[in-house]
Amino acid sequence: MSQTIRYPEILEIARRDGKVTVENLAGHFGVTLQTIRRDLSDLADSGRLERVHGGAVLPSGTTNIGYEERRRINAEGKAAIARACAAQIPDSSAIFLNIGTSTEAVAAELMHHRNLLVVTNNMNVANILAQNRDCEVIVTGGTLRQSDGGLIGDITKSSIRQFKFDIGVIGCSAIDIDGDILDFDVQEVGVSQAILTRSRRRLLVADHSKFKRTAPARIATLGEIDTFFTDRRVHPDLLARCDEWQTAIVTAPALD
Repeated sequence: MSQTIRYPEILEIARRDGKVTVENLAGHFGVTLQTIRRDLSDLADSGRLERVHGGAVLPSGTTNIGYEERRRINAEGKAAIARACAAQIPDSSAIFLNIGTSTEAVAAELMHHRNLLVVTNNMNVANILAQNRDCEVIVTGGTLRQSDGGLIGDITKSSIRQFKFDIGVIGCSAIDIDGDILDFDVQEVGVSQAILTRSRRRLLVADHSKFKRTAPARIATLGEIDTFFTDRRVHPDLLARCDEWQTAIVTAPALD
């Protein structure tokens, strides 16, 4: 059976079950695991699926995919981005890390930084950096979003306005070709905008999968970001816009 014949059925199974796994598809079609991995990579490259560990899920549109699935999407790329971002955060800085699996990866790369003040609305970030004795962690108030440990709402924004950060690090759910930075939760968008307003230097961490997705709520444009960290080269049109905006782009490929 050719791959072009398998593709529609793979997509139908993904729509029916919410995700597909390499092992189950290989058994279903009677082909090798390597063949299915190539199929899923092709479907991901065309934007019809998003790769996760062991399989793939449907790309999201107006609602975000589950937190644990987001953690698995391109974990190696997020780790590479996080290393590059953390390398530009000096010791003795006051920083903000917001909600997201990419910012959690940055937190993990800050474990050996010294004399940091980290403010966050991400309970997972707080738990990670609680292990760094040279890091003071302040958690904002707010409404707890149980799905991912994020704190959102007016109380969160009010807490952020009490600070002026050396560096604000944000993530997002999607990036449009015109440079708009997008998310799903309007309350989370308001928090991200408050972070940008209160930060002297603004960093965005987002892997290449964010270019294949869409989300309805606009945070800002890349023109409002000082440095954008990603794991693959961006589209030439967007690269030209970033040059005009003087937004630096750091590309950090995943390690083999």
